Amino acid sequence: MPPNLALKAMNIAHRGLIRASGRKLGNSFSGMPALKLTTVGRKSGRSHTVMLTAPLVDGDTIVVVASRGGDPVHPAWYLNLRDQPEVDVSFRSGPRRCMTARIATAEERAELWPKVIARYDGYAAYQQRTTREIPLVLLTPRD
Repeated sequence: MPPNLALKAMNIAHRGLIRASGRKLGNSFSGMPALKLTTVGRKSGRSHTVMLTAPLVDGDTIVVVASRGGDPVHPAWYLNLRDQPEVDVSFRSGPRRCMTARIATAEERAELWPKVIARYDGYAAYQQRTTREIPLVLLTPRD
């Protein structure tokens, strides 16, 4: 897995591509829609934004995968939303929406995981690289 600095650089480059192209490029990756997720840091209290893909979208619910490429530790964005589930999401460079993040239950994950890996089999490879169970996160609009 790339070090944190490389991951941050990739996120900055992705956001830059979207901005430089007038939101025409960078809105999908491997056939999955891209989104900008903003969380509140569990330690710092500051906003942190990452670019992610959404292998599943069902109505207003967006599913993201806390894979970190199969790294043995959870991504920081996942730890942040686990502690503070109110997030902002810009889906396919659209307007920012206030959403609530919820970690899929074991039953939900069992149902969703085969659909996730059918959409992008790289997630199956990531799961094989690590002993941790890669969480799925459901993002839903706040009322």
